[in-house]
Amino acid sequence: MDKSKQIFRKSKRSFRRRLPPIGSGDRIDYRNMSLISRFISEQGKILSRRVNRLTLKQQRFITIAIKQARILSLLPFRNNEKKLERAESIPRTISPRTKKK
Repeated sequence: MDKSKQIFRKSKRSFRRRLPPIGSGDRIDYRNMSLISRFISEQGKILSRRVNRLTLKQQRFITIAIKQARILSLLPFRNNEKKLERAESIPRTISPRTKKK
């Protein structure tokens, strides 16, 4: 074969196909917290479709389910746990300006 024809030939590398994160039996619903919590970041943000490896239709259903769960107070809108921990760990000191002689 010519070298020019070898360039256009596809490589025969094998790759491991990842399993889809949502099985065929999983129902996307706002009450299915174990499923919904996989698609939310630590900060409470909805992860993108590229990160989740979902189809467009699945991502739409997940987004709607997360928003419904937030409205019904099953999920928080934001996760503020880290901010509260930092605020509690800061010791309070008296500033020298407040002392009067």
